[in-house]
Amino acid sequence: MLDQQRVSTGTTASQVALEQWARLCQAFPEPIIGVLDRAYDATWLWCQLNDLPLKGCLIRLKLNRCFYRAAPAPTGKRGAPRKDGDKLQPNDPTTYGNPSGQQEVQDSQGRTIEITWWQHLHLKEARWLEVSVIRVARPHAANSERDPRVSWFVWIGDQQADLVEIAVGYVRRFSQEHGYRFQKQALLWAKPRLRTPEQFERWSHVVAIVLNHLVLARDLVEPALRPWESTHRTPTPQQVRRAMNKLLPQLGTSACAPQPRGKSPGRAKGVKIGKAKRFLVVRKTPKVPPLIPK
Repeated sequence: MLDQQRVSTGTTASQVALEQWARLCQAFPEPIIGVLDRAYDATWLWCQLNDLPLKGCLIRLKLNRCFYRAAPAPTGKRGAPRKDGDKLQPNDPTTYGNPSGQQEVQDSQGRTIEITWWQHLHLKEARWLEVSVIRVARPHAANSERDPRVSWFVWIGDQQADLVEIAVGYVRRFSQEHGYRFQKQALLWAKPRLRTPEQFERWSHVVAIVLNHLVLARDLVEPALRPWESTHRTPTPQQVRRAMNKLLPQLGTSACAPQPRGKSPGRAKGVKIGKAKRFLVVRKTPKVPPLIPK
C-alpha cells in the first residue's frame, strides 16, 4: 500500500483520487497504468487524468454510459453540421455497430476470454477527449453481481496501446478489494468506535503499516496453513499473520518493559462525561462540472 487518504467533508472521492495519482506520477520514473472501479465513472475525473503523465487509465463503466463516434462529414445542407456521430451505449446492443477489433485470449487457467473494442470515441461533455471502449466477455463466469460474464471498460490515454493486454490486466485489481476486506476482518480496521476523524485517520495509517509489514514478512516466516489451504500458492497476508507470533519475539521491541500496576482508581469523583459531539449530515453534489479544455 503506497498511499491511503480519507475523503474529507469538503472533498469528493474523485478529487482525492486525482491528488493521489498526481503524487504517484512523481514517485515513478516511468509512466504507469491506472486501474479504477466503477465508482470513478466521472467525466471530470477522466479529463483531469488525461492531463497527468500516465500511460493511461482503465476504468470500469456503468452500463448507462453513452459514447459517440466521430461526426460525419458536412452534407452541405442548411443548418449547423452534426457535432457527434452514432452513439455507443453498453446496455443497448443495437448501437454496437462494427468494432475496431476483436480477439479471443486465454486466462491463467486456460479459459477463453472474448475482448472487443471500439476506438476514437468521445463524450458530449468533452468532445476533445478521445477514448476507447472495451467489452470483456467471459462465457465461463457465473453471471452474478460479483462474477459477471460481460464487463465494460473505458481506456483513457495512449490510443496505440495494446488494449487486449490492458483489459486482461484488470483482474489484478481484485487483490486490492480482498486487501481492504482483510483489513476490516482480520486487522480490525472498522472495529474501533473513534470520536473524531483525526483519530480514525491515524488508526487507518496504523492498519496500513501493519498490512505492509505482513507483506514484507512473507519470506521471513513459514506460513500457518489450514488443512484445506494449498501449499503451492503464494502465502496470503492472513496466513502470514497467523505465523507472526514466532517472528515478533525474535525482532524485539524498543519500548520499555511494562510496569506492574495496582487497581486503577477510576475516574475522579464528580467527573461528568459528556456525550459525543454530533455533526450534521453532509450531502455532496453527485456530479462535478466537466473540465473546459484550454
